[in-house]
Amino acid sequence: MKRIAIFAVAAMTTFGIACNTDRRNTADNSAVGTSGSKDVSRGDRDFVHDVAIANMAEIELGKLAAGRAVNEEVKRFGQMMVDDHTAAAGKLKTVATAHNIPLPTEIDDKHRDLRERLSKLQGAEFDREYMKAMVDGHEGVIDKLESRIDKERLAEYKSKHTTTGARNAPDQIKEEDIKVDVVLPEKSDDRVTMAVNKFAADAYPVVFTHQQKAKALDETLRKNTTN
Repeated sequence: MKRIAIFAVAAMTTFGIACNTDRRNTADNSAVGTSGSKDVSRGDRDFVHDVAIANMAEIELGKLAAGRAVNEEVKRFGQMMVDDHTAAAGKLKTVATAHNIPLPTEIDDKHRDLRERLSKLQGAEFDREYMKAMVDGHEGVIDKLESRIDKERLAEYKSKHTTTGARNAPDQIKEEDIKVDVVLPEKSDDRVTMAVNKFAADAYPVVFTHQQKAKALDETLRKNTTN
């Protein structure tokens, strides 16, 4: 009887450990999902974080421009930033949520300082400084997106659509012509990386349009200042 009792206690202890282990595994799996954050590369996490910051910044600055700019083209550009980057932020959130990639909740110090500086400007000075910031900012985002795109298709796309402000007034850049064309994501065997790359390829034509219009507007404003 004594040996039976000892065996029963041992069996219950083993069963309890197994159940606790199962519960821990279940909790871990539910926390990270099938391709959770522990399966996501540092590069993918950094990309999502940086692009999310850029989206939030463009939305905030776009609202500022839509309400404060005196040049109608700058006002329209600001509203385009709000509309397009709100849509992009939603798509990025879908990718991040699917793979348990954390998203920032506020802009970083660099963009916060830029917002504060622009908020103190008025009139034509605001327009010029805002558009200069848009040229610089979109250069950075473009570089990040291009690192995720098939290089051969990207070269064809840029050759076809790149313009210069000297030859093209802002209202002569046809957004529909640029946005309708597509680029391809860089291929990857990692499904999280592939999802991030696909987001980048889908977002690229819109951001490229922003870059081209920003350059044209910036050049136009600078010419008006010197004339």
